[in-house]
Amino acid sequence: MAGVVLSEVYKRYGKVEAVHGISLDIKDKEFIVFVGPSGCGKSTTLRMIAGLETISQGTVKIGDRVVNDIAPKDRSVAMVFQNYALYPHMNVYDNMSFGLKLKKHPKDVIEARVNEAAKILGLTDLLKRKPFELSGGQRQRVAMGRAIVRKPAVFLFDEPLSNLDAKLRTQMRAEIKRLHQKVQSTIIYVTHDQVEAMTLADRIVVMHDGYIEQVGSPVELFQKPANTFVAGFIGTPPMNHVQCTLNAKGDTISCQGKFSLPVPPQETALAGHDCQTSREVILGIRPENLSVIDSINGNAPDSWKVEALVDFVEPLGSETYLHVKIDNISFLARTKGTTTVRAGDNVPLVFNLKQMHLFDATTKQALF
Repeated sequence: MAGVVLSEVYKRYGKVEAVHGISLDIKDKEFIVFVGPSGCGKSTTLRMIAGLETISQGTVKIGDRVVNDIAPKDRSVAMVFQNYALYPHMNVYDNMSFGLKLKKHPKDVIEARVNEAAKILGLTDLLKRKPFELSGGQRQRVAMGRAIVRKPAVFLFDEPLSNLDAKLRTQMRAEIKRLHQKVQSTIIYVTHDQVEAMTLADRIVVMHDGYIEQVGSPVELFQKPANTFVAGFIGTPPMNHVQCTLNAKGDTISCQGKFSLPVPPQETALAGHDCQTSREVILGIRPENLSVIDSINGNAPDSWKVEALVDFVEPLGSETYLHVKIDNISFLARTKGTTTVRAGDNVPLVFNLKQMHLFDATTKQALF
């Protein structure tokens, strides 16, 4: 097993720079997830680690070796692709053992490794089947098994669940999490789905336009996003963002002149630091921290409470999302699944300002 270190890594396609000098230290046995929108550079970065893309500048180190000029087959990595890439004319056993046969491993070693991987992944009864006889989830497990038998130092996953339906994705997330616990290996996983990132990762790397925006645990990124991009990307549904003005004392924000909210005392000094005049900011509040007043949150200060008009309602069973307008400023709020609130209702809402975020309107970086 081995860690992976990226040092000032760039990728250029002619005059176009796709990855802009990123650096990252991935620890041995860590589960790292690269997440971001399409075109952000996450798959390109993964392919540079694998050796499928050349590195324009910088170094990639796997274990104690710089691998920039080492062929993919000699890097001790195994990659699981989005489209499975199984040989249709081979059965499961032959698909899983193919790479070992090419490397001339003894027959008994091949058999032992395939059987071990099949047991881990629940494929023992499917070894004689062809890919067309398998479900999408079973095919993906075969692709994972083909990687496991190689016993690589690092597993690389390139959006492996994007071709599966929602139910299968949930099942396969559990399979991959279980796999990491069993094989205790370094895993680098790429996805555009932040739910996958939050549920699988030890640490998440959020990328945007070829840059790393933030690296941290799922909880760190959710609770303390570094900027508006991370705040809006991590969390489902996304955080509410509203343009506001912070007064010179740093203790009150005015939301487009429509209504005002206090800044909690513990944050006032930070928010107003070195600020002699008012400044433009972006208020961030997650839907779960904007809710209909009830017996639990009704004791909140009056200054945290506002009246809102319900635009429309999204019932999801255990919870309901309310699309509301406060003086024509749109927000998304969350309430109980049993709510009787309907479109057109006026409802009292409470902002949980202990969980508010403020971002500089110009730099988009977090003030707190």
